[in-house]
This record gives sequence, C-alpha cells and structure tokens, in this order.
Amino acid sequence: ALRLSYLLSGGHNPAILDQLLHLQLEATVLEKGTAGLRRGRRMAPAVPAESPGTGTHGLDAALLAVELENRRLEDELLALKVRRERRTDAGSRAALRHTEELARLQAEVGMLRCHAEQTRPWLHPPVFAPPLPP
Repeated sequence: ALRLSYLLSGGHNPAILDQLLHLQLEATVLEKGTAGLRRGRRMAPAVPAESPGTGTHGLDAALLAVELENRRLEDELLALKVRRERRTDAGSRAALRHTEELARLQAEVGMLRCHAEQTRPWLHPPVFAPPLPP
C-alpha cells in the first residue's frame, strides 16, 4: 500500500522503489515465518516437521522472489501509465493554451488591420483617377 501510494503520488525514484520492495520482502518473510511457526505448533503432533534438506523452503523462497518481482514489474507498469497520463494531460493543456493564444493573436492582428485602414486612408489608391488637365 505504501509503494502504491508513492507511485500514485508521482514518485519514481528507483532507490526508494528498491527500498520499498526490500521492506515488502522483509515483511512477507516475517509474515510467512510467523504463520509457519503457528501452523507448525498446531500441526506438530499430527505431522512431523520437514527436514531442511527436502527443498520446500527453497521453493517457497523462489516463489516469493518471483511474486516480488511480479509486484515490482506491476508497480513499474503503473508508474509508467501514470507518467504517460500526466504527459498526455500536460500535452493537451499545452495544446489548449496554444490554441487560445493563437486565437487571441489572430483577433489582435484583425483589430490592428482595421485600425490601420481607418487611420491611414492615403495607403489605398483612389478608385477613380482624377482627370488630367489638357
């Protein structure tokens, strides 16, 4: 939950993500270890404890490592999606600002043309040339 919150709030520092992943790994190992101890105590009379050479612990560790890697990759995907959405939002906001600025500038150019035509009538040639004296 902490890692997800960090990613959703825009965090993307690889060192912090690694720390969060390491903390999650430690918490998972502690939870599994505690749950295993509780199960072992309850089941001890009925089922003998496995010897360390059976390889079950190695499989559990490998499975845990794969699960953690999957979670890390999912978090990375989520971070990429969040960044892409932010870029898209930023791009659309920038496009909107540019469109508004273009409309404002076009209106200003139109007003300046109008003003120039009204204040400088000598720039336009007369429609009818005056008759030349003989």
